[in-house]
Amino acid sequence: MCGIVGAIAHRNVVPILTEGLRRLEYRGYDSAGIAVLNGGIRRVRRVGRVAEMQQAVQAEGLSGMVGIAHTRWATHGGVTEPNAHPLVSSGEIALVHNGIIENHEEQRERLKALGYAFDSQTDTEVIAHLVHHYFRDGHDLFRATQLAARDLRGAYAIGVVALGDPETVVGARMGCPLVVGLGEGENFLASDVSAIVSETRRVIYLEDGDVVAVRRAGVQVVDGAGKPAARVERRTEITADAVDLGPYRHYMQKEIHEQPRAVADTLEAVMDEGIVVDDLFGAGAVEAFRDIDAVLVLASGTSYYAGLVARYWIESVARVPCTVELGHEYRYRDSIPNPRQLVVTISQSGETLDTMEALKRARELGHERTLSICNVRESAIPRASRFVFYTRAGMEIGVASTKAFTTQLVALYTLAHALAKARFHLDVAAETAAVEQLRFVPGSIQHALNLEPQIQAWAERFAARDHALFLGRGLHFPVALEGALKLKEISYIHAEAYAAGELKHGPLALVDANMPVVVIAPNDTLLEKVKSNMQEVRARGGELYVFADLDSHFTESEGVHVIRTPRHMGPLSPVVHAIPVQLLAYHTALRRGTDVDKPRNLAKSVTVE
Repeated sequence: MCGIVGAIAHRNVVPILTEGLRRLEYRGYDSAGIAVLNGGIRRVRRVGRVAEMQQAVQAEGLSGMVGIAHTRWATHGGVTEPNAHPLVSSGEIALVHNGIIENHEEQRERLKALGYAFDSQTDTEVIAHLVHHYFRDGHDLFRATQLAARDLRGAYAIGVVALGDPETVVGARMGCPLVVGLGEGENFLASDVSAIVSETRRVIYLEDGDVVAVRRAGVQVVDGAGKPAARVERRTEITADAVDLGPYRHYMQKEIHEQPRAVADTLEAVMDEGIVVDDLFGAGAVEAFRDIDAVLVLASGTSYYAGLVARYWIESVARVPCTVELGHEYRYRDSIPNPRQLVVTISQSGETLDTMEALKRARELGHERTLSICNVRESAIPRASRFVFYTRAGMEIGVASTKAFTTQLVALYTLAHALAKARFHLDVAAETAAVEQLRFVPGSIQHALNLEPQIQAWAERFAARDHALFLGRGLHFPVALEGALKLKEISYIHAEAYAAGELKHGPLALVDANMPVVVIAPNDTLLEKVKSNMQEVRARGGELYVFADLDSHFTESEGVHVIRTPRHMGPLSPVVHAIPVQLLAYHTALRRGTDVDKPRNLAKSVTVE
């Protein structure tokens, strides 16, 4: 959940490193630092944002043709300058690190016995000293990093430079993303391709266990066994424009408004060809889907809520039992394997460690039918899965996921129908109807975005509150969960969500005139039940904020505020109703003056447990 950039060139790399950090700041923003080789290891670190570090870099006139840089989201050790990266060992090794080293205490004691002193509270300093320990024997940074990596247990991506080997930047990965950028007479290292896309679009994605030597003339990769590894050069689809704000105030705002296009792009193949199972999910999908007897969805956070919606679709359309679990819970639970179960992992980044480790656990238990729904090509989770459906949301930078969620939903709706088709539960007429329903989704999302002025008025009232409840039923209970998550993570208002029928079993005790209650109330078969739950709130003096459909019958009254979304979208209604809860959270956060894109204590890609 941090950002790494490294570069080696025949020019000053400091502007490249600082610009890379600026583009990676969404991954961590507690502190930032940079180290270059220039007559010694010259280092600048600052607590706070990249801009503060950049000012110090300019003031000190920092320059160099070899360097590494880092933006941190704190795990081990507080947010202090001594804990900021890069960390230096014995004035000879500078190192940056993402992830968590599980055996750092054991290695710390070993290194203390070898005479090393520790200046930080981080697990990262252990790696720096280990590299130095091996480096001082042979002055070969590439070899020293390989040896140090063998002593580590946990998840990591590292970048390292050495004063005694000034022509090399070395990287290594295990469980955390790391990519190499290829230039002409210069090469780069980064935890995310967005950091280096302004310099090159030619990239190599490293695999778990890889160690890479990045030099001006080229790169050298070995795998976890130390054997030469050929990694395929690819051309990234991400452009520098994709990570620019354009006319928007925040990335979250930009990404909310990009949803009609993101959903349309994700559905392009479905719109063109229909639900052609093997084309959409990979060769052999029809046969594999036909032979399953259950579905297990593994995900975390917003992706988990997408999975909860999918459970309704998969069971009602494909007639297959479906369970949804948090990846970090499944990994450690003594679960009963079912070889005929389809295991579906959902991750925006494809590097979510909880989900990746859950997938590994499923495979250890004998689950061979695995499917990844992911937004980032060549990331770890799709590579570890038999089948893949790539969403096409484009780069998502705002910590609070928006367009990733809605594109995941339409991908999962497509999956439900693909399962039904493979299992002979979907005739031609039903398939045509499903595709037509999907065709209307981008337009309905745009109609929901047009509600923004009304939602802004609601946000002014919410900004003064400290608590909120969200209610939904059936398909829309997960949307209520997502709405509560969005509000709490960027506005810091305490929010909870409940299945509306659960209200009378305890949460109703929270309701009073100071507790706004948001209700997702589409015009479906549960509408009358939802109205009854709303009456329970009004009878206790609660104030209702209702997202209803255009064709539902709600009347505004004292204590009951209504915004009507477009006409009811049937089973795809959760996709449309996700938009207003995103907008409500965004505008409430604006009015409370919080940092929308970089909320406190959070970061974008969760690559730690």
